[in-house]
Amino acid sequence: MANQEISMPTKYDPQATEAKWYPFWLDGKFFEATGDESKETYTIVIPPPNVTGKLHLGHAWDTTLQDILSRVKRMQGYDTLWLPGMDHAGIATQAKVEGKLREEGLSRYDLGREKFLEKSWEWKEEYADFIRKQWAKLGLSLDYSRERFTLDEGLSKAVREVFVKLYEKGLIYRGEYIINWDPQTKTALSDIEVIYKDVQGAFYHMKYPLVDGSGHIEVATTRPETMLGDTAVAVHPEDERYKHLIGKKVKLPIVGREIEIVADDYVDMEFGSGAVKITPAHDPNDFEIGNRHNLERVLVMDEAGKMNENAGKYQGLDRFECRKQIVKDLQDEGILFKIEEHMHSVGHSERSGAVVEPYLSTQWFVKMGPLAEQAIELQKSEGKVNFVPERFEKTYLHWIENIRDWCISRQLWWGHRIPAWYHKETGEVYVGHEEPADIENWEQDEDVLDTWFSSALWPFSTMGWPDKEAADFKRYYSTDVLVTGYDIIYFWVARMIFQGLEFTGERPFKDVLIHGLVRDSEGRKMSKSLGNGVDPMDVIDKYGADALRFFLSTGSSPGNDLRFYWEKVESTWNFANKIWNASRFALMNMDGMKYEEIDLTGKKSIADQWILTRLQETITDVTRLIDAYEFGEVGRLLYNFIWDDFCDWYIEMAKLPLYGEDEEAKKTTRSVLAYVLDQTMRLLHPFMPFITEEIWQHLPHEGESITVAKWPTAQSELTFADAAKDMNILKDIIRSVRNTRAELNVPMSKQIELHIKAKDEAVLAQLENGRSYIEKFCNPSSLKVGTDLTAPEKSMSSVLSGVELYLPLAGLLDLDAEIARLEKEVKKLDSEVERVQKKLSNQGFIAKAPEKVIEEEKAKEKDYLEKRATVQARIDELKG
Repeated sequence: MANQEISMPTKYDPQATEAKWYPFWLDGKFFEATGDESKETYTIVIPPPNVTGKLHLGHAWDTTLQDILSRVKRMQGYDTLWLPGMDHAGIATQAKVEGKLREEGLSRYDLGREKFLEKSWEWKEEYADFIRKQWAKLGLSLDYSRERFTLDEGLSKAVREVFVKLYEKGLIYRGEYIINWDPQTKTALSDIEVIYKDVQGAFYHMKYPLVDGSGHIEVATTRPETMLGDTAVAVHPEDERYKHLIGKKVKLPIVGREIEIVADDYVDMEFGSGAVKITPAHDPNDFEIGNRHNLERVLVMDEAGKMNENAGKYQGLDRFECRKQIVKDLQDEGILFKIEEHMHSVGHSERSGAVVEPYLSTQWFVKMGPLAEQAIELQKSEGKVNFVPERFEKTYLHWIENIRDWCISRQLWWGHRIPAWYHKETGEVYVGHEEPADIENWEQDEDVLDTWFSSALWPFSTMGWPDKEAADFKRYYSTDVLVTGYDIIYFWVARMIFQGLEFTGERPFKDVLIHGLVRDSEGRKMSKSLGNGVDPMDVIDKYGADALRFFLSTGSSPGNDLRFYWEKVESTWNFANKIWNASRFALMNMDGMKYEEIDLTGKKSIADQWILTRLQETITDVTRLIDAYEFGEVGRLLYNFIWDDFCDWYIEMAKLPLYGEDEEAKKTTRSVLAYVLDQTMRLLHPFMPFITEEIWQHLPHEGESITVAKWPTAQSELTFADAAKDMNILKDIIRSVRNTRAELNVPMSKQIELHIKAKDEAVLAQLENGRSYIEKFCNPSSLKVGTDLTAPEKSMSSVLSGVELYLPLAGLLDLDAEIARLEKEVKKLDSEVERVQKKLSNQGFIAKAPEKVIEEEKAKEKDYLEKRATVQARIDELKG
């Protein structure tokens, strides 16, 4: 139990505050999952950032959302595990380490595999340290005692278990296929690691001569260098132009090889000449045609994208150099007769940017059909994975319903080495957890597994699986929510679902919360080439982590992109300062109050009752909206409650008793201030953890830290519906008088007469009850309140719900201007009446809307009609 200090600095210093509290939280072990069996669990695993570099704004957004959920659930009493970790990121990390070596004039081959891996681990340690420091600056409540890495021993064991089991089931196989090949990094790529870009290219039209000398057949290609590997020409079996040629042979130009004309349904008779060259080793469709017709596969390039020995005189040329040379040679021979410019979609490596080469290679694959089937069936059940927003379920299903086998081998050194060995003499393949006993007769596969293979196991491999009795696996799996961007639904989300179902029999997470990308203020993707990237650490250095977090978490709705604006971060920084100043004021007026002295049982003013009521409403709505992942709406509610209700209204009204003589009223007001601030800091804490901890520690409180303070729940005994209505009338009156003063340039310091006509005795009682507030905030020289008042001459009037205000402003009022203003008001009310009546006459609305909503619209109609009649009467009066 603690008492507050009243030594809050006059100005909020985010940097000093944030540096102080994170070590305090870690030392207190507030973020560690306790294993307390009496509590329900709540689990999130972090999408592991790659150890290729520092975190960007997308990471900051993604992790802030996870942190909000983790902090809320921890405060709600759940045994909360938010598990941190990082990904080895095979291709990307190896490329970075190789780049560093190149600067020293070395290649990985100069070092050898073992030394190169040592360098890679050094890189990992350096960047893992950067990432942890960034997590700390963001204030993430991660359980570091359970941190994992995709290449650590436990995860390696899980990867081997999965590989071996899938291999034994026939779901992992080795085969020769056309794969996506990156000639720069010299590795295979999965389909989703290929980015397609529209590129200006050409169709090259050629005549292949028939061997019998009876003519030629026309073919076209976008990649003439591959013709050196042609092993057939295909036509459609029903194409009348070519039926007589099926089975005949053509002579392959330059090479001189005789190749057959085959018939295949794949060929589109309407496209081009209706005849296509077939290169089974360099095109995925040609590969399938080649299989159907038992065609030879002739590979004409090497792994670096250079022409090989099968390319004859072009051997050693880069593929694009070869293209230029072969086009010239074919033109010289009269074979190439037309070049037609053509925009086409070309695959590029996501990692290196190189043009991807369809390439015949022996690789390891996962057979996806049976795994996809399980995932599709899951989505038809009650226990399905819930996508938020729901529309992303269609994106996910469309992909898995059309999935191809997954190429999982990568020609790298950094990664999980494939647990397969080949017998040096017999060529026999052995797959197992451990190397064969007579290892001297075996060679292990040189390749490693695709990074996503290990990432796909992340929700359960991090918790001790394959040991199904591991304490964390039994207690915390499966997880509650995965938070991630829509750009990796295929790469990662889908694969975690496949593997989770196959190896644990459960969905790996209940919900998937999808967010978009962080873009610049113009809506462009952030990139090095545009120079529009923003480092989250720079934002924190300028405005503090709380300002960045509040902006990121409340700046868009689920599934949508977020535009970054420095001005908006600055406005959340202003919000933090507003909270700070309000808290300082409250603390300075609490007179050393202790936590146990907070007493809400005394006589409460209208303002006390109203702010307590608004607090209960805010607690209910914030809790509901967080459960629905509507963080933007939560931010709006908290901002409005803190800035408008608490700071601009309640604190101003609290000054009346605080500066008055009534000791009981003072005591109650202090208690209300302390209670509302305490509860508000708890609600805001998951979004802005640092400033809320700082303020809460100064407040009268119990417990060590706000991180483990109890989450607020609405208290019915602190809801005062009548006081809320009274307060709304008083606020309307005060606002209206202030607006009128502003219109006429009458300062608040100048007293004015104020007459208020109540529509009935009930409203009159409300006005009398709140008279002290009207006198304080309207500053009238005299205040008349009644049900039968008439408008004084030359007075300005306002029509509000339940009351009419008259301000006799002799010498200040322009009669014509006042009539014009009131006529404008009538027009505004006309449109409101028309809108609500149109709604109420819509049978579709009446049939579908809840009774409560219909009643609200009817009440609005009555209110607008009353106001309009009153304003019109006032116009008539002034004109008369």
